[in-house]
Amino acid sequence: MISPWLILSFVALYFAALVIISKITAAKAGNSEYFIGNKQSPWYAVAFGMIGDSLSGVTYISVPGAVGTAKFSYLQLVLGYVIGYWIIGAILLPLYYRMNLTSIYTYLEKRFGIASQRTGAFFFIVSRLLGAAGRLWLAVSVLQIFVFDAMGVPFMLSVAIIIGLMLLYTYRGGIKTLVWTDAFQSAFLLLGVVLSIVAIVSALDISYSQMVSEIIHSNYTQVFFFDPMPKSFFAKQFLAGVFIAVTMTGLDQNMMQKNLSCRSLPEAQKNVYWFSLIVLVVNVLFLSLGALLYIYAEAKGIAMPAKSDALFPTLALNHLGTFAAMVFIIGLTAATFNSADSVLTTLTTSLYIDFFALDKSKESEQKKIVKRHAIHIGFAILLLLVIVLFQVLNNQAVIDTILMLAGYTYGPLLGMFAFGIFSKRKVKDTLVPVLCVIAPAISYALSYWVNTMKPEYLNGYQIGNELILVNGLITYLGLWILSENKLKNDYSKQKKLDRN
Repeated sequence: MISPWLILSFVALYFAALVIISKITAAKAGNSEYFIGNKQSPWYAVAFGMIGDSLSGVTYISVPGAVGTAKFSYLQLVLGYVIGYWIIGAILLPLYYRMNLTSIYTYLEKRFGIASQRTGAFFFIVSRLLGAAGRLWLAVSVLQIFVFDAMGVPFMLSVAIIIGLMLLYTYRGGIKTLVWTDAFQSAFLLLGVVLSIVAIVSALDISYSQMVSEIIHSNYTQVFFFDPMPKSFFAKQFLAGVFIAVTMTGLDQNMMQKNLSCRSLPEAQKNVYWFSLIVLVVNVLFLSLGALLYIYAEAKGIAMPAKSDALFPTLALNHLGTFAAMVFIIGLTAATFNSADSVLTTLTTSLYIDFFALDKSKESEQKKIVKRHAIHIGFAILLLLVIVLFQVLNNQAVIDTILMLAGYTYGPLLGMFAFGIFSKRKVKDTLVPVLCVIAPAISYALSYWVNTMKPEYLNGYQIGNELILVNGLITYLGLWILSENKLKNDYSKQKKLDRN
């Protein structure tokens, strides 16, 4: 068994490096640096840092583990991501830069009204808070088992220490710091994947050309699936990938805020276009690692764990030696905290701008900074409490359900932004919050009915990731019903004024 003190030493050094980066980048940082990096972020640093932002500790473990049953079908989704990122670069980024936005939900306020802005921001805050808490819970649970339990440190204190460390390098510099800490963490995430592959190849005592041949000729590398009924059908996965990328990146404050810190629109677009290619390569690496894990387990006669998510940690921590265990822990740490630390900054941004409108306040800059710090620390405490609640429930199924339900909130965002961009109609702003609760509820009921209650009605067709498109479409149609022709209405008002 690997020494918990050794693991703790590596994690401590890792956080020390993040704090040093923060000290360098956060010097004399004000609100402009905190929110948008004073619009001086290099595009290549943003693009590289987004690798970790788009992944998480859950992805780090789940994608390789899922290869056993889903094979390489995940690539169908990733190919959709690539198209989605190009849509973001061509349509959404020009809109955000033209309006000079800091919070992207300010667009909803300018297009529909304050209720729509706060609805969009509320869905983002709930989604990201639950998602970040769930992912941190999973990562801290691993560290708790292999490090803190052996030292007699209770779970709540473990979480408090880790969130405290995150506060150390995020609360002052914000985006200006996160651009560089995310790039640093993405490098360790990729290093974790690559070195894990190296460890398995060494354990199997094969060359790298043999490794490639083993992966290609294994039973795990089928990419395309053309049976329209299962969730793995290419068209469903590809289209879902397009809309997941558009919504969970292009309509997500957490993913867009660093893009808005680039020096200009062309640089932000260059960042997104290059990232679309990088994310494809990274996911091929993850899937290849998954195939190798199964090949190694079969070659060594190791029994497969009951849950596929347990395969990577089981082999890395119990079978592949100290080097592989350390690589796994550092990679998991980087994947988890890369996606979690930026959440504190972007949640703060959304509450600061979308709910409290402090960006429009006439208070002094120093008072605004004090309030921003208070919001940032408040979200850190709230994150701690949600993670502790997950631990009290101590039910993996509950975490999975919460993360799944959080995904439903992006459908209304898709519907609202699409209606705002592609329609000129005027919406009844006060009814938008009600619609954005009804649309996910209808989507969930539809998914449950098709997948659970009456699957035979559609010859066994199952709704999968394409549900986000259904959710967005319901929202769009609802907005149409709640709207009126803006041009026609304006013309009627002008005629009445002329008559008077």
